[in-house]
Amino acid sequence: MESRANPPLLYHRSSCAAVLAVVVLLPGHAFSGARADRAGDKMTLGGIGEDAGADADGFPWSNAMLEWQRTGYHFQPKKNYMNGNFSDSNSAQGPMYYRGWYHLFYQHNPEGAVKGDIIAWGHAVSRDLVRWRHLPLAMVPDHWYDIKGAMTGSTTVLPDGKVVLLYSGNSNTSEQVQCLAVPANPRDPLLRRWTKHPANPILRAPPGIGIKDFRDPTTAWFDESDHTWHTVIGSKDDHGHAGIAIMYKTKDFLKYELMPGVLHRANGSGMWECVNFYPVGGSGYNSSKGMLYVMKESSDDDRHDYYALGKYNAKANRWTPVDPKADLGVGLRYDWGMFYASKTFYDPAKRRRVLWGWVREADSKQTDIAKGWGSVQSIPRTVALDEKTRTNLLQWPVEEVESLRLNSTHLSGIIISAGSIFPIHLRQAGQLDIDASFRLDASVVAALDKAEGGYNCSTSAGAANRGVLGPFGLLVHTNDHRSEQMAAYFYVSRGLDRGLRTHFCHDESRSSRARSVVKRVVGSTVPVLNGEALSVRVLVDHSIVESFVMGGRLAVTSRVYPAEAIYAKARVYVFNNATGSPVRVEKLVVHEMDSSKKHVRD
Repeated sequence: MESRANPPLLYHRSSCAAVLAVVVLLPGHAFSGARADRAGDKMTLGGIGEDAGADADGFPWSNAMLEWQRTGYHFQPKKNYMNGNFSDSNSAQGPMYYRGWYHLFYQHNPEGAVKGDIIAWGHAVSRDLVRWRHLPLAMVPDHWYDIKGAMTGSTTVLPDGKVVLLYSGNSNTSEQVQCLAVPANPRDPLLRRWTKHPANPILRAPPGIGIKDFRDPTTAWFDESDHTWHTVIGSKDDHGHAGIAIMYKTKDFLKYELMPGVLHRANGSGMWECVNFYPVGGSGYNSSKGMLYVMKESSDDDRHDYYALGKYNAKANRWTPVDPKADLGVGLRYDWGMFYASKTFYDPAKRRRVLWGWVREADSKQTDIAKGWGSVQSIPRTVALDEKTRTNLLQWPVEEVESLRLNSTHLSGIIISAGSIFPIHLRQAGQLDIDASFRLDASVVAALDKAEGGYNCSTSAGAANRGVLGPFGLLVHTNDHRSEQMAAYFYVSRGLDRGLRTHFCHDESRSSRARSVVKRVVGSTVPVLNGEALSVRVLVDHSIVESFVMGGRLAVTSRVYPAEAIYAKARVYVFNNATGSPVRVEKLVVHEMDSSKKHVRD
């Protein structure tokens, strides 16, 4: 970082007429910090006491620190591990809407806080996708065909109201097979009991597909042309290390016909898990007006969820990406942070598609054992085609999340000079919904001549890497001394082609004093159209932070585990660590959030 004199203390007036001070940014060390990789599982812990134990680097986690990490308004079980990482298949299982209730099924280890030998289906229901009622396990592995795990699956609600559930079972020989289950009492809107079909397994891997590479059936859809139901399953082809999606059709969910060829393949992408296939921008699977099709895969190679937009030729059983350079495995992602094995479902009550993702822990297994739980679900997000660009999706927290908003702080018109930060005074900073938009000085942007063609969130020095037009944004999970902090920021640069590029990143490198925690800088470029302010919505919920950028064109999720910036010591700042441009905070609204766990009866 280049040296510079500290800026003077500046004062600016907000639209609410309060006098607000811009605090001087500490030089150098305030944003720098070495990145730490995940350490091995070397520590041993007993139960949680006054000092819960030390991680692999000797950090003393206290009971209060670990209790703080539990979320207030994200879904997670009361205890133990969610989305058991068994046979490399994890996800929100078969979410759906049925008789006035949203259902979430999830992989669950009912006996421990880390993945184990028992992978069952947890079950919860909600009226609003926010406040969840926990129910008994929906399914347990109790037959030869799923004895090593009841893995990922999907639900389909038929036109007559019947529900069918397809899921992957891991058999006593570790063969992955497809199985069928139905509600034991269809009149029960909570669907508390399920019956496995006596014909199970109803589908096995076809010739040429490995018996351990055949999993995660999608929700089925009806094809009017031949009056059959279609479902897609992910796999791989070792020739070219290709990920593939294959399609089956059925009339009764018991007998299946493999459709010719493959729906899609992408060389070099490896095994595809939790494939999702759905239309956007049109009126359904059987309408073509303005429609594109999303193909999504969870990459077993690198644990990211990739998607691409394309065209679907049903007659040829072929999906083709609109942009071959942005195919699966090399192009767009649902989320550029800690987000994997996602599922979508269509919500008929509000005529929207809703996306969930699994957000795993970034600390050590021993720490998870000490706190008694592991993993959370992302906030449910609506997902739709960005009609302004038609090159990407838009993801946005479901509107029901806003019902948890409590106290709000409104600020606007603040000018943050280069190299400065600004405190946001709140009652609490552990559960927040922040809506912010920024504008750079147009004359400085126009005068920017130097190209920075190589800027990349992951290979940069994070918020410490200063340029003329960035970084600037928000510091969350920080304290008065900023000994811990997570930066959610924009960085604008000029590429080698002379065009402007806008990056959005999460810098986790100083988010915790514990060295065994995975701490990265993650993010990507985001489309910005002429005249648009740089906007972001950040959901802060204890150990999870989710950012939705430019109306949802980009999403980034982080897990953070501060030891000092917690409870009453937690703070939030707006910062500008650029060298050449002030930043105008055009809008800043901070909502303190209630807990979704209140007043929910199990």
